[in-house]
Amino acid sequence: MADKLKLPAKMTAVAITEPGGPMVLKPEKRDLPEPAPGEILIRVRAAGVNRPDVIQRQGLYPPPPGASDLPGLEAAGEVAAVGPDTPRWKVGDRVCALTPGGAYAEYVKVHGTIALPVPDGFTFTEAAALPETFFTVWHNVFQRGGLKAGEALLIHGGSSGIGTTAIQLGSAFGAYVLVTAGSAAKCEACIGLGADRAINYRAEDFVTVVKDATGGKGADVILDMVAGSYVARNYQAAADDGRIVQIAVQGGPKAEADFAVLMRKRLTHTGSTLRPRSVAFKAQIAAELEEKVWPLLAERRVAPVMDMIFPLRDAWRAHERMEAGDHIGKIVLDVA
Repeated sequence: MADKLKLPAKMTAVAITEPGGPMVLKPEKRDLPEPAPGEILIRVRAAGVNRPDVIQRQGLYPPPPGASDLPGLEAAGEVAAVGPDTPRWKVGDRVCALTPGGAYAEYVKVHGTIALPVPDGFTFTEAAALPETFFTVWHNVFQRGGLKAGEALLIHGGSSGIGTTAIQLGSAFGAYVLVTAGSAAKCEACIGLGADRAINYRAEDFVTVVKDATGGKGADVILDMVAGSYVARNYQAAADDGRIVQIAVQGGPKAEADFAVLMRKRLTHTGSTLRPRSVAFKAQIAAELEEKVWPLLAERRVAPVMDMIFPLRDAWRAHERMEAGDHIGKIVLDVA
């Protein structure tokens, strides 16, 4: 390693010992990763917990080729070592980063171009709640969805980590924000973050509410993590020339849809997964975030919504919390 502190030979990590429930997550000792050219090694102080971690633990979402088998897609901490040809970072810098895996550990390596500085005034646990959700929302809502000021944005799962981020960014960039959530308390939390209308999907039909709230026009952009039966309903709720962006399929990957509606309204139904994309692609998102969103974070105009923090060794409890579905905002592991 070209630039490094004195480092231990081994680190504590939480591994998936076999596919299964939360209790298959167990601490073990691992060798430290070695940063290659262009990479940095982060001494992890906090790691975010995300739905893909749960799916990987269940054996349904294998890591991409070359990625760590450890779960964890985002981390914050100090740069502990710098590989060759990595000009931006130096040992001791406070960073947060999107990772292809491996963040449930005391150390993780990432490419330097997909790390970002910890915003001024942020704790490591707050910073660890940023990368996965902010990269995902920026790419899907603003790049793929093309959200513009004055348009209506419908966010399904408004109280999730993705949802709470999308509410704040949509509001900050001038959209009219509608969300769906599963309880009155979650709806209230979404309104507190800047949503203009929160829809309790257990008590209201979101298609009807969206149409009423937009004067019959519908939503210009719909961010959906449900799929299944929501696909046809999203087509009904969308405005002419609306863009529906699929980021998960929690309601099932298959659905019936009326393509006559899609043609009549000139809809675009797109989707993406972020984890397997190239470093260059993620670096481009990181650059846009640093330019357009990091100043909002520094001013606290936008901030992660924190749900609960668990010690690394209790990652299984964090997964239980996520699977229970009662959380509002981000669940984070304290690794320090």
